[in-house]
Amino acid sequence: MALRTPLYQQHIALGAKVVEFGGWDMPLQYPEGIIREHDANRKGCSLFDCSHMGEFIIEGRLEDTGLDRIVTQPLADQSVGTCRYGFALNEKGGTIDDLIVYRLAGKKWMVVVNAANINKDAAHFRANLRSGANFRDVSPALAKLDVQGPLAREVLKPLVSGIEGLAHYACGEFVVLGEKVIVSRTGYTGELGYEVYFPWEKAGRFWETVLADPRVKPTGLGVRDVLRVEVCYPLYGHELSEDISPLQAGLKRFVDGTKDFIGRQAWQAEEHSGPAQKLVCFTAQSRRAPRQGHWLYTGGDVPVGIVVSGTFSPALGAGIGMGFIKKEFTSNSKEIIFGDAKFRERAELVARPFYKLGTLKN
Repeated sequence: MALRTPLYQQHIALGAKVVEFGGWDMPLQYPEGIIREHDANRKGCSLFDCSHMGEFIIEGRLEDTGLDRIVTQPLADQSVGTCRYGFALNEKGGTIDDLIVYRLAGKKWMVVVNAANINKDAAHFRANLRSGANFRDVSPALAKLDVQGPLAREVLKPLVSGIEGLAHYACGEFVVLGEKVIVSRTGYTGELGYEVYFPWEKAGRFWETVLADPRVKPTGLGVRDVLRVEVCYPLYGHELSEDISPLQAGLKRFVDGTKDFIGRQAWQAEEHSGPAQKLVCFTAQSRRAPRQGHWLYTGGDVPVGIVVSGTFSPALGAGIGMGFIKKEFTSNSKEIIFGDAKFRERAELVARPFYKLGTLKN
C-alpha cells in the first residue's frame, strides 16, 4: 500500500487526481488542469505538497562526521544559513542520489533526498558516516511544502517575518503560525520560490492558510514535471541513476574534483576519457511531446540515443525533451529525430534551459 502525506485528505477534497509516485499517493493534477497550474506558477504563485521527500539531520564537527566525503560539493567552506546542491555517488561514479545540503548551524546539517531513495540513502549515510556523527532520519516528522512563482515572496511575507532577507539558496529558521520551521529559498520550477519544512501533523494548517490567498493555486506532480523539464532540471531515474554519472548528465559544476569523495577515482577516470554518453536538449517542430523511451535518430533506422524526459511545453508551445546520445555521435547538424517504430518527429538541438524568463533570482 502506498504511503500518504499529511495533506492527502486536502487533496481529495480539492478534487485532485491522485497517482502512485515513488511509493506515495500524490496529487497529479487538480480539476482546472495542468495548463492552468503551469500558468499559475509562471505568472503568479503555486503551492506543492512535497512531503514525500526525505530529510536527514547530521550533527557533529564536520571533520568528525565524514559527511564531506559522502557528497560531491565541498562543505567546509559552506556558510551557516546556506544550501548546496550536489550528489552522493557510488564507487563506480554513478549517482546514488542528487540532494541538497543545508547548513543550519556550525555543527548541524540537513540533507534533503528524493522520496524513492530515502531508505537506500539512509543506509548509505549510516554506512559511511563516522562515529562522530549523530544521524537522524527525520522524514516522518517533516512535511515539505513548496511555494513557487513570481508572487511567492509577497504571498509569504505576512506569514514569514523577514523572508525578504533570504537570498537564493539561503535558508533559516523562522516562526510560522506559531511553529519553528525551516524555510529555504529553493525550488524545482525555475521561478522565485521557497520550500517550507513544517511539523508533519500540523502541515494542514499551513496548507489551508496559504491557499486562502486568492493568488495561490494548488499544483500537482504533473505540472511539476513540465516546469522542471522547461528549465532542464534533472529527475532521478531519468537524467540520473546509479548507472548515470553527473558528468554524463552535464552537471559537472556540482562536483568538486579537488576534494575527496566516494566515487572520486571513477569520476576522474571518466572525466579523463570522456563520458560514454552525453545529455542533449531538443525542441520539436510541433506540439507533439517526446516521451521517455523514445529513440533518437539522425536519419535511417539506427538510433543514436534515447529520450529520458519529454513533455509539451506551454511556455514554448512545442514538445521538448532531454535525452542521452552516444559518445561517438558527432555532427554539426542541429537536427535530431525522436520517435519509435510507429512515428518519427523532427526536432532541433538547443542549449539548456528551454525556458529562460524565470524569476528564480529576483
